Amino acid sequence: MMPRFSIAELGFGTGLNFLETWRTWVKTRRPGQQLTFTSFERFPLSTDDMARSLAPWSDLGSLSTELLSRWSRSDSEPERCWQMDSCTSLHVVVGEAEPALANWADVAGAWYLDGFSPAKNPDMWSAPLMQQVFDHTVPGGRFATYTAAGWVRRNLQAAGFQVRKRRGHAGKREMMVGEKVECEPPSS
Repeated sequence: MMPRFSIAELGFGTGLNFLETWRTWVKTRRPGQQLTFTSFERFPLSTDDMARSLAPWSDLGSLSTELLSRWSRSDSEPERCWQMDSCTSLHVVVGEAEPALANWADVAGAWYLDGFSPAKNPDMWSAPLMQQVFDHTVPGGRFATYTAAGWVRRNLQAAGFQVRKRRGHAGKREMMVGEKVECEPPSS
């Protein structure tokens, strides 16, 4: 049993990844386990825009309400940290991802790479940023991303991740997942 699990994300957006993760965590966690969810977001949505975007997910009702109430009280803070319940904390770091991640003192066991479209926002998928993600991932840690762009895959592989394509969700043909595999030491 892992007492603490850390998930990180590039691109908080509407908070949907966090809310779905939190909902699953509430259902599956065991006593004593803690989840820390850290997201790096350059352009946080306003509370009203977030509320409108989350409205179709009525099944997230009380969790969305909880997130939105906290979000509205910290609209201008560069780092937003909340204890969402006794076993779940959320940290949203506002600013450019690469320098923010370079200064992050933690590592993650899983990543949502959910930055806006690689074609429209290439900085969120750059080789240096993917290297930062790799460097801030525990051995055996994993990532998932909706994109299947070849240059993004190459940047992830160059950083050290083993990358696989999978069937996409919601009409998307393909997506990528990957893992930071520990290298075996050379034999003598």
